[in-house]
Amino acid sequence: MTVSAQRRAYGDAPAQFVEVFRGTGAGTVVLLHGGFWRARVGLDHIAPVAADLAARGHTVWNIEYRRVGQAPWPATLDDVAAAVALVEPPCVLVGHSAGGHLATWVASRVPVAGVVSLAGVLTLADAARDGVGGSAVPDLVGGTPDEHPERYAEADPAARLPLGVPVRAVHAPADDRVPIAISRRYVELAQSAGDDAILVEVEGDHFTLVDPTHPTWPTILAQITGLLELA
Repeated sequence: MTVSAQRRAYGDAPAQFVEVFRGTGAGTVVLLHGGFWRARVGLDHIAPVAADLAARGHTVWNIEYRRVGQAPWPATLDDVAAAVALVEPPCVLVGHSAGGHLATWVASRVPVAGVVSLAGVLTLADAARDGVGGSAVPDLVGGTPDEHPERYAEADPAARLPLGVPVRAVHAPADDRVPIAISRRYVELAQSAGDDAILVEVEGDHFTLVDPTHPTWPTILAQITGLLELA
């Protein structure tokens, strides 16, 4: 079953829009694409996931947002918070890579039912120090953790614990873009803070997590539907 999307603006900038797929099931799945917060990657990157979920009857919001080079700090965070705030609850956030960071971060700002992070950059300060994505994290935040500790305190999901919502951190040990150690560290910190956080290790690589034809997809789908059922 193919479901058509409707575009909805949540701001005046060209990148401030959502593609909405209307479904029949309860709850909404909100998608946040990756690309290390850079403008060259947009929501088309996670569109196959949106199409698969919509075909299964889910209501899906695939969010676009302003990225590095399109607007200054903290526009990316502000956009995601503004868009997610428009979603009728309950909703589960699903983010890939940089989108995993954004999904987990916004769960500390907007009421959501849960988060599925797919190879997410969940410990932002660690990722900056380790050079994950090259200069991607400092480019987003506007500098290093030493230069802008207050910005990292605001933007790092690990600095905002406990979130009070369940997080499923899905990651492949073979990921060579975002090391699985990032998700492991976040889950350890979240559990220590009292959150319901689980690391789900899967086969594949960084990009197979957003490929619904990959053998890993049923495991990811189970995390999403499981959180919707808990809502």
